[in-house]
Amino acid sequence: MEYLQSHTRKHQLKHKKRLTEEQVRLLETSFNLNNKLNPDRKSELAQQLGLPSSRVAIWYQNRRARNKNQSLEVDHKALKLRLENVTADNARLQEEVQRLKQELNGVQENFQTFNSSLSTSRDDVGSTNLLNGSKHRLEKELYASMVADGVPFGSSDGYDFFASSIS
Repeated sequence: MEYLQSHTRKHQLKHKKRLTEEQVRLLETSFNLNNKLNPDRKSELAQQLGLPSSRVAIWYQNRRARNKNQSLEVDHKALKLRLENVTADNARLQEEVQRLKQELNGVQENFQTFNSSLSTSRDDVGSTNLLNGSKHRLEKELYASMVADGVPFGSSDGYDFFASSIS
């Protein structure tokens, strides 16, 4: 006999009745107004729906949990998108740093070439014309290597400090 009662109870638990669409709609409407349930409201809803008050309380508890999970999913997607954007920006900036380092190395090499040529030109014995021509050519090369995208350094404020040395 006890086995039969136990079996019947388990069977009833497996096949508990689902809420009707009307019951769910009323619970959702009530939840949207206030997601916390006070005892008076719980009793009132239970009576309107024809359900035990514990079932109403459990529905509210489950609904709050679903709400929290949905909110966490939205937050996760937003954070994931921000991370992707930051990662892309980081990669772009690293490429730009590499490009600028290469450009700086080129300018430094040209400057060293200019300095070494200038010092050897001064040491050479020869005509003043040859010395001035070599110096002028090196100044032009240095200037050309320092010009970025056709805009010389310092020209954003209107002053070009290379203009006086190149003629």
